[in-house]
Amino acid sequence: MITWFSELILCASNFGNKGAGRTPLNWDIRSGIALGAACGIEYLHSQGPNVSHGNIKSSNILLTKSYEARVSDFGLANIVGPSSSPNRVLGYRAPEVTDPRKVSQKADVYSFGVLLLELLTGKAPTHSILNEEGIDLPRWVQSVVREEWTSEVFDLELLRYQNVEEEMVQLLQLSVDCAAQYPDKRPTMSQVRSRIEELRRSSLPDDLTALPA
Repeated sequence: MITWFSELILCASNFGNKGAGRTPLNWDIRSGIALGAACGIEYLHSQGPNVSHGNIKSSNILLTKSYEARVSDFGLANIVGPSSSPNRVLGYRAPEVTDPRKVSQKADVYSFGVLLLELLTGKAPTHSILNEEGIDLPRWVQSVVREEWTSEVFDLELLRYQNVEEEMVQLLQLSVDCAAQYPDKRPTMSQVRSRIEELRRSSLPDDLTALPA
């Protein structure tokens, strides 16, 4: 069975369904999705310096029944042109991208950073909370962190788990690094994959038992 990450995060998020039948996404699942998606994008980038995905977003991340991530729609942005849902895509698009058919690897990294923020916060990058305009997710996260309210960033579901606070903050910092304003300030996907692997190694032995509600 294949599902879309965008649908799963919507169901499990702060703004999604909280009733019976919702799918809780703990740290192990979310960090595993992050690693799987990073590996997929890294592989694409390894095919040549001019090879990029061009349209990294949550609806292009497919999940198997065991929550293994699969990156889909590679190369379609160059064929079909601009998306029919520009507001949704703009939430992931790097600020330097003017032509959606010409996206660099560092622009892919920016989009992946937004994807990580979505994974950590449970908020879609253009999700409308009080109005039709939605939020600029990287800017919102940076403003909250700047005020030293870092815990306010994370999806409540993540805050229910013990002993992963440091790893959550590390992934948040990686997300912010990926979504840096200037391309040369962003890491490569190989560096991103390596950092996710490292923080997962430090967190997997921990007790992930949820606190009583």
